[in-house]
Amino acid sequence: MSMTVMMESAPETVSDASRDLRQLLVKTATWEADGVLSLRLVDPHGGELPAWEPGAHLDLVLPSGLVRQYSLCGRTDDRRAYTIAVLREVDGRGGSREVHETALVGKTVSVRGPRNRFPLEDAPRYLFLAGGIGITPILAMIREAEARGADWRLAYGGRSRSTMAFVDELVELGRGGVDGVDGVDRVDIVAQDERGLLDLDALLEQAEPGTAVYCCGPEGLLAAAEQRCGDRGISLHLERFGASGAAEPVDDSAEVSFEVELARSGCVVTVPPGCSILDAVRDVAPDVMTSCEEGFCGTCETKVLEGVPDHHDTILSAKERERGQTMMICVGRSKSPRLVLDL
Repeated sequence: MSMTVMMESAPETVSDASRDLRQLLVKTATWEADGVLSLRLVDPHGGELPAWEPGAHLDLVLPSGLVRQYSLCGRTDDRRAYTIAVLREVDGRGGSREVHETALVGKTVSVRGPRNRFPLEDAPRYLFLAGGIGITPILAMIREAEARGADWRLAYGGRSRSTMAFVDELVELGRGGVDGVDGVDRVDIVAQDERGLLDLDALLEQAEPGTAVYCCGPEGLLAAAEQRCGDRGISLHLERFGASGAAEPVDDSAEVSFEVELARSGCVVTVPPGCSILDAVRDVAPDVMTSCEEGFCGTCETKVLEGVPDHHDTILSAKERERGQTMMICVGRSKSPRLVLDL
């Protein structure tokens, strides 16, 4: 196997286009499983939407003003609509409950994106590991892998079959075969109440050299996949829906004040110890989009035009941090007396 390459995100250029808000109409809402509702979003005037690739997500601005990220799970060749699927999380941060409890069909919502930090790279074969609602980006990846004629396998875990979205389509895709080879066993649906948890050890032991492993789901699955792939030197690509606890802590006792210049307006704000860049910037730019404020979602990712950022997120790779071209202003600070940000 190759040397371990742990990827929580891939390099991405933060373009102005991907940061522009657009209004989309919620055309339909469909139950995909118990507690999982999909929304089909279209241009209110019937126009085409920007292209996207598997792994991309949208920032959805909810009627309350909350901003949440949802993976695109529709077809990439459908330029007339975006599809997202939302799991109702009773103990979540409120966004999923709002999606489920608000009558959105027929209304317009603001979205930003698509943006992609979880791209599907070229590989001769793939092993996809999905847990629960983590199937959403994986579904689009499987369609793409199938279109490429690549060998692929999916292990999809969930609490019960009734809570697992897109099972019928996935099983049908699994039966498509590659180069005429029967593919019935390419999709393994593992309902916890029937079979327990995914057997990652067995799945990874069977992975041939050169297999790219893509994983998305709850933190327990991601942490287990990281550990096992690291032990085996397997290339792992993953995306988190929540904080991992791996963010670099900020030593409040060592913090010093620094200045942040907002290049678009020319405003300069001072960021004192104990205050985030985001909080300081909000005083003069209240419309800056944010969501998690813990350094894992990427909503507040901002271009750094001058200065040396001090990163404390769980998104940027080591190379991206070294380049210092963007930062998450909800947790990041500055190693230089002044930062100039593209705000």
